[in-house]
Amino acid sequence: MELHNLKPAAGSVKKRKRIARGPGSGHGGTSTRGHKGAKSRSGYKRKRNFEGGQMPLQMRVPKRGFKNPNRVEFVPINLSRLQAISEKFNLKDISMETLVASGIVRKNDKVKVLGRGELKASLSVNVHAISDNAKSAIEGAGGSVNLV
Repeated sequence: MELHNLKPAAGSVKKRKRIARGPGSGHGGTSTRGHKGAKSRSGYKRKRNFEGGQMPLQMRVPKRGFKNPNRVEFVPINLSRLQAISEKFNLKDISMETLVASGIVRKNDKVKVLGRGELKASLSVNVHAISDNAKSAIEGAGGSVNLV
């Protein structure tokens, strides 16, 4: 066997289907597109949710409510979680920087402290928002609250 008599395996190489190249090709005439209709025309593109002319699902289902574009999304942190964080990382001052550094929130999150659980440690808390219960509990434990 030399380079000049190498051949691909039998049946491994097929001829490309050449569409619309005359009746002799076997794919002339309508060029494998069938007769008439939108699919036979050039430039046809089916709509994304097209269901064959049946009313599409997103149009059958009723629409309800709306998304408020001005909504401010807060990450909630309860007093019990603040207690656990202060014990785990040995912190007296809890700010956005310490929460981000300890991997509890992301740097662009807004944090709101909520009043579930109890707080024994005296903490200085710097966050974006706080509930009245949480504020009174923190100040009752000898801590302070600053809003960012």
